[in-house]
Amino acid sequence: MVEVRYFAAAADVAGKPGETLDAATVGELQRVLTAKYGATMARVLSVSAYLVGDQLTRDPATPVGTRVDVLPPFAGG
Repeated sequence: MVEVRYFAAAADVAGKPGETLDAATVGELQRVLTAKYGATMARVLSVSAYLVGDQLTRDPATPVGTRVDVLPPFAGG
């Protein structure tokens, strides 16, 4: 289980600031979130970075550990 925290557009799509899900890698988390929230979340995730511990990544093979932050581009960036 991993604590997922959402920011900006990801929080808007999820309708909440975070939740706990079952995923072992960034790619698996992307699949779980797409299945749960649909095409809008898939679009957000496709441009997001993921903060795992102190590592910022976009690599789907990265293990997520106990917490991951979903970070879409902020302020058009």
